[in-house]
Amino acid sequence: MSIRTRISPLLRGTTPPSLAPLRTTTLGTLNRPSFSPSLSSLSPTVIIPSPHPRYFFSTITKLTKMAAQDTPSGKEQKADNNNNNNNNNNNNNNDDNVITNWVKPGDKSGEFKRQSSTFRSFISSSPGSEFPAEANRYHLYVSYACPWANRTLIARKLKGLEDIISFSVVHWHMGAKGWRFVTAGEADQEDVKGENVVPHEEGLGYLRELYFSVNPEYEGRFTVPVLWDRKQKRIVNNESSEILRMLNTEFNDLIDEPFKSVDLYPEDLRKEIDEANEWQYDLINNGVYKSGFATTQEAYERNVKALFEALDRAEKHLGEETEGPYWFGERLTEVDIRLFVTIVRFDPVYVQHFKCNIRDIRSGYPAIHKWMRNLYWNIPAFKDTTNFNHIKFHYTKSHTNINPLSITPVGPVPDILPRWEEVPAVSFRG
Repeated sequence: MSIRTRISPLLRGTTPPSLAPLRTTTLGTLNRPSFSPSLSSLSPTVIIPSPHPRYFFSTITKLTKMAAQDTPSGKEQKADNNNNNNNNNNNNNNDDNVITNWVKPGDKSGEFKRQSSTFRSFISSSPGSEFPAEANRYHLYVSYACPWANRTLIARKLKGLEDIISFSVVHWHMGAKGWRFVTAGEADQEDVKGENVVPHEEGLGYLRELYFSVNPEYEGRFTVPVLWDRKQKRIVNNESSEILRMLNTEFNDLIDEPFKSVDLYPEDLRKEIDEANEWQYDLINNGVYKSGFATTQEAYERNVKALFEALDRAEKHLGEETEGPYWFGERLTEVDIRLFVTIVRFDPVYVQHFKCNIRDIRSGYPAIHKWMRNLYWNIPAFKDTTNFNHIKFHYTKSHTNINPLSITPVGPVPDILPRWEEVPAVSFRG
C-alpha cells in the first residue's frame, strides 16, 4: 500500500487493509469512560516490500517540477503592498525590522530568541465568559508548515471539533511581511494544495492584516496559529500551548462520546506532562530553531549538542521507561502531540536545513522512530494534518538567510517510512 494512501479515520474503527489488528490502546482519562482507538501491527514474520524504484524516481520528478514552479522566495519591496514575493531577497537586507530576521541584526550572541505570544485570552465554558464556547464562532488560521500550528490541528481532530471550529491554511511561503493567504489561482497548484488551503474569505492578502485589524499599532511577529473570534472580530489567542488546553476541555459540552472522553491533559498526569513539556520545548521543539538560526559557530554548536542530548533522553524514555506506544504508556497526551510535530519534520527538514545532522531519526533513534510512525500511520489526526510539501518548501524557500538559492532537497525519500519498514542500516542491525 502506498504511503500516500489514505488511512480510514481512527474514530470510525477502521484500519489499513494491509495491516493486521494489534491490541487496543487507551486514551486515558481521569474518572471518565475510556476511549480506545484501534491500533495496527504486523507479525514480525511479515515483510512489507520496499517501494518500487518507479516510486522513487516519480517522487524525484514530481519534486523537481514543483521546485521549478514555486513562488520565488524573498523579501518584498516596501513600496508595493500587493507584490507576491517576486523581488530579490537582497532588496531589504539592511532592514532591521523585517520578519525574516530570525536573529536581531547586531546581536553578537548569534542566538535565536523566540518572542512571546501577545494575545492570551481564553475561550471558556463558564457562564459570563468574554469568549464563550460556541459552535461555528471560532476559526483557526494555521500553516501546515508550522509545527506550532500543527499542534492545534491535531488536537482539533482528536477532540472531534471539525464541525465546531473551522480552519484555513496560509501559503507555505513566508516573506518579509510574514505569512500570506493563497490566491484563487494558487489553491490548486501541486505544491500548495491541501485541505482548506484557500484564499481569505474577505480577500485579505496577508495574515498581518488580521493582526492590524485588531491592533493598528501591533509590533510583534505575525505568527500562526491564530484563534479568531468571528463574532467580535478579535484574536482570542495566538499561543499554541494555550489553544491546545482550550480545545481539550472548553468545548466538551458541545461534543459527543468518544470525543468528550479524550483528555490530553489528565489531572493525574499534569505534573509529569508539565515537566516533559518544559525540557522538550526548550531543547527539542525550540532547539532545532536555535540550532538552525544561529549566526555564530559557538551558538550553533551549543544548541545542537543540547538538542541531541535531549533526543537521547527521549530515546531512553521511549525505549526503556514506558511500556505503551505513547509517552505515558497507554495514554495519549499533549506531550505526544507537541513532540510529534518536531520529530516528523526532523529528517525531511531539520537534518539538512537546520544542520541538525549528528544523527537522523530513522537510523539513529529506533524508539523515537517507532513512536512517531505509530502516531502517523495509526491515528489519522496526525497523518491527515501533516503536509510534507508545505513543510519542505516553506523552510527551504522562506529562509533565504540559510538557503539563499531556495533549492529544496529531494530527499529523504520517502518523507516518512512505512510502519514496519526500516532503512537498510537498521534492518541489518536487526
